[in-house]
Amino acid sequence: MTKVMIVGLGLIGASLAKCIKNQHPDYHLIGWDFLDTTRLAALEQGIVDGIPDNFADGAKEANYLILAVPVKTSLSYLQELAHIELQSNILVTDVGSTKQEITEFAKQFSFDFIGGHPMAGSHKSGIQAADATLFENAYYIFTPLPHTKDRINELFDLVSGTKAKQIVLTASEHDQITGMLSHFPHILAAALVNQADHFNQLHPNAKRLAAGGFRDITRIASSDPKMWTDILLSNQNFLVDLIDQWQNNMLQIKNWLLTNNQTAIFHFFENAKDTRDRLPIHSNGAIPGFHDLFVDVPDRAGVIAEVTGLLGRANLSIINIKILETREDIIGVLQITFKTYNDLLQAKNCIEENTDYQCRMK
Repeated sequence: MTKVMIVGLGLIGASLAKCIKNQHPDYHLIGWDFLDTTRLAALEQGIVDGIPDNFADGAKEANYLILAVPVKTSLSYLQELAHIELQSNILVTDVGSTKQEITEFAKQFSFDFIGGHPMAGSHKSGIQAADATLFENAYYIFTPLPHTKDRINELFDLVSGTKAKQIVLTASEHDQITGMLSHFPHILAAALVNQADHFNQLHPNAKRLAAGGFRDITRIASSDPKMWTDILLSNQNFLVDLIDQWQNNMLQIKNWLLTNNQTAIFHFFENAKDTRDRLPIHSNGAIPGFHDLFVDVPDRAGVIAEVTGLLGRANLSIINIKILETREDIIGVLQITFKTYNDLLQAKNCIEENTDYQCRMK
């Protein structure tokens, strides 16, 4: 019997467990988490088939071992595996957001390792948020070592139940790409929010106007601080280079402003617009996409219940909902977030067919 051990039964680990169980019902899933309550919940909910007395006992049995924990924690587990009598054919992988550090670290051990990064997430966390559809159409990147490339198809098959788009990259290429498209934007979003917070203390009315567009372009600043500290320190070399480039770009823009260089400023925005307009839409990338529907609603009791009731009867799951009050001509704009573009489109049609409310997709 093939045995798979998943270490870390939070959102990613538990969701992977569900995917593997769906695709490979004959596999035996072993679960491990540092929280007793999480281990118990995983067993009671049937997410895993068994919980060992300790990490080492589970690892001894495993043919495949998935480290669904932060990168720094994964390094500790790899070190621990070196002192355990493992199955001779064991294949170890992880789900971390950076790959070069852990891939280089894994070279010293005798067991086979292939880095992995399922590029999916949710505003929810923990085992209760586990979702077998979490990874559908997302990118799942693998970074094998030279001597483990011949086992990549095993890993493809193991996680095929995720229905993710599988890609193989070098660890360095992965970290450079995700550094540019995910890690660096998170730094910029957090820096902008922190700068705005200081500004808001001097201009209290600014906070009222910081909803709408400002909130949207900085929404990734709401990410888990511990996780992002770990990510940045694991990808520091590439990020330092990107920060240096950014600072040079900002100095150039500053110079254009000081010299009233209208042509350069125009081309700066023109090029950005052209590049942005050519980006693929409705596809999952390095940063999970947000599928937002904006509904102009009247100031009337029960209107939110009316809209959510319509969506509920249509079996459309809402990820998040909030009221925006940034427009003078209407009391409220209902912002509803969905998991997929298809859900977004169905919701728009549902509301417009059953009400006279205007909807806009984003």
